[in-house]
Amino acid sequence: MIAEKGLSSALNARIIGSGRETIVLAHGYGTEQSIWDKIIAPMFDDDNNNYKVVLFDWPFSAAVEDQSLYDPNKYSSLEPFADDLITLMTEMNLQDANFVGHSMSGMIGCLASIKRPDLFKRLLLIAASPRYTNIDDYEGGFTSSDIEDLLKNIESNYENWVSAFSLGVVDPNDMGSVNKFRECLQRMRGEVALSLAKTVFCSDYRDILEKVETPCTIIQTSSDMVVPRSVAQYMEKKIKGKVTLEIIDTIGHFPQLTAHLDLVKVLNGVLGFGFNQI
Repeated sequence: MIAEKGLSSALNARIIGSGRETIVLAHGYGTEQSIWDKIIAPMFDDDNNNYKVVLFDWPFSAAVEDQSLYDPNKYSSLEPFADDLITLMTEMNLQDANFVGHSMSGMIGCLASIKRPDLFKRLLLIAASPRYTNIDDYEGGFTSSDIEDLLKNIESNYENWVSAFSLGVVDPNDMGSVNKFRECLQRMRGEVALSLAKTVFCSDYRDILEKVETPCTIIQTSSDMVVPRSVAQYMEKKIKGKVTLEIIDTIGHFPQLTAHLDLVKVLNGVLGFGFNQI
């Protein structure tokens, strides 16, 4: 099936717009491409046609029809995701793209840019982290026991964990956004959520940052329980290429949900090729 249709088709890849500048939007853990829906309309206000936006779903997403695409043994690290990204961009003839990676997709974009720097013009890393657990003088945001508890809760009572985790990582004052993330998580199979959580939350990609030469913009919210600001500052220091850090004044891990107009403003400021000022 993949050989006949291509990975981009299997991952529901689609393009909006036909401009010269390319933006690839990559969602994070537990979600799907619809997580970007709120920023699409402002980006295309006034019939703006300076860019094209590429969206897709990762193999773990419940939006992917062929659920067998997600093999927990294959995806026990982020490198196979980076390979998928390279394959998808190659199939779609994308080069010199502005890659916007949320959460786990931030490190995936970094890995892909090291392998194929020609594909990437800029990396925009939203709430990304190279390591989630604290170690020595590195503050990742979680203790080892925090991660153990998280994994146990996913395994023992997925529905309860989904509700609690959604309220913890999205601004609880914005229940529409909380519900959006919760609904995405609920569509994932529990065993997929567990294996992927192990891949993400037990990872350590700090050593690749010095190999990232593509210009980067790190986009961080003012309060994120998953990724503290210390992580963004660490990445800002360690990434080899030119780096800027942008802070969006919102609570939680999902500025594309809780502060989507502010996120569009940041994208406009960084890329500067026709996003509307809001």
